[in-house]
Amino acid sequence: MFGGFYTVKFQLGQAVGHSVMHAGAGKMLGGNSAFAHIGTYEDLGGELARGKLDGARYRFEGRLNEVPDALFQSVMTPVEEQSIPIAGGVGEGGIVNGLYSIHLRMLDGVEGGLTGVMLLNDGRILGGDASSYYLGTYTSENGRWKGQILNQEHTPAKGNNSVFGGHEVGIGFSGSCEEEGALLEATALAGKRSLRLTAVLKLMRRA
Repeated sequence: MFGGFYTVKFQLGQAVGHSVMHAGAGKMLGGNSAFAHIGTYEDLGGELARGKLDGARYRFEGRLNEVPDALFQSVMTPVEEQSIPIAGGVGEGGIVNGLYSIHLRMLDGVEGGLTGVMLLNDGRILGGDASSYYLGTYTSENGRWKGQILNQEHTPAKGNNSVFGGHEVGIGFSGSCEEEGALLEATALAGKRSLRLTAVLKLMRRA
């Protein structure tokens, strides 16, 4: 059955991109550093409109109104469910479920930063960008939240500007939250390095 968390490779004409996507209950929410992806799907008795199952992957084809002469194609590869940690809990005054943009900045004079998307849903974190995906959990109430994230690479980053250098990175964080967004401060363990960072989240779509 279609649904779950996926990494995505998409192509429009000669242009190729990568992102992450969560699908469930007819809704699709995801994105990367440049775009948010918000859409719907229809399951036609085990088949998908404009899509088909290919092994463990789903392949889609379509057209964009803005570029009608170019074929749009995408391949969605599921992230292994056993890698997704058990969700935390959200109490009164906790962070809102939804799709957020995230802008991360390194501290202590370390250059670099990241942008991406993060889907928060009842204590579970799913997210990513064009080269990495995030899995994690959080607890939240009374305008505060804290949790942990595992950052893993799904597509090698272009150039030499990858903040985490392709490492599997564990991140612990805490911060404040409100109705339209959140702040966090975190420590990331990337290989033998311990890095401090801060991030701003802005709500784009309630889940």
